[in-house]
Amino acid sequence: MKKRVIRSKIVRERWLKDNGLEALFALIKRQKWENLFKRRELMHVAACKEFYKNLTVSISKKKEVARSCVSGVKIELNWMILTGILGVPGNNGICEYIKDIWKESTYYKPLEITKKFANDDLITVARRVKSTEMKPFQRFLQFIMMKNVAPRFGKRDTTRFMDFTYMDHLLIRRLVNLPRVMLRHMTYVISVENHE
Repeated sequence: MKKRVIRSKIVRERWLKDNGLEALFALIKRQKWENLFKRRELMHVAACKEFYKNLTVSISKKKEVARSCVSGVKIELNWMILTGILGVPGNNGICEYIKDIWKESTYYKPLEITKKFANDDLITVARRVKSTEMKPFQRFLQFIMMKNVAPRFGKRDTTRFMDFTYMDHLLIRRLVNLPRVMLRHMTYVISVENHE
């Protein structure tokens, strides 16, 4: 497996306050995600790669399960188990995982979101937004999405629609079911692996 493992970033509340970003930490606290940004667990890169190499995820309306095997040890995860591991709440929040489908739905208003993050009310078509168009607060929120919520490498100067939607959920204080989002992210990661 050639893929690199992305390490999450630690976000210290004190640093945010000292840099005028206490409102960002308030958004994290609203979701009860503080643990994600404080822990610095020892990461075993080889075990992580083996976990993803052997990973299968089945998602249905009734059940979501990730199964893998690392060093001969079988692992089975569902969103409730991830809730305990991550130290975040399992709630009835949003858990849609949309990569780049610019389609309007109940929770997703692509044009409104584009205008909000491009800081331009004159935009007429939903599109990706460059980091340079965003305010510093929005760029930092994007960084958190890419490092701690749905980790990825690749273009960091452009925001994907999925980043937009979760950033918007945080800003309007709509709860996100992070463990279920992570299970869907695992599905995406293995689908990309299978196409390379």
